Amino acid sequence: MPKRVLQGVVVSDANDKTVTVRVERRFTHPLYKKTVRRTKKYRAHDENNACKAGDLVFIQECAPFSKTKTWTVVEGSTAD
Repeated sequence: MPKRVLQGVVVSDANDKTVTVRVERRFTHPLYKKTVRRTKKYRAHDENNACKAGDLVFIQECAPFSKTKTWTVVEGSTAD
């Protein structure tokens, strides 16, 4: 079964080998038909500490590294 891949922005890189990624999803409200934005933060494993705050990254599901960290950084691009 394929693993989920999400796109988000790094909001914190304070921890060693860990980044916090904010993922935004948009959907249409069922009654009011307005586009609604919802965000969720995920902790992801960053082996080389390569990602910095503001970077756009892709994260992928993986086996748990810790209690809260079940994602890993697949690829990222540096912010300008």
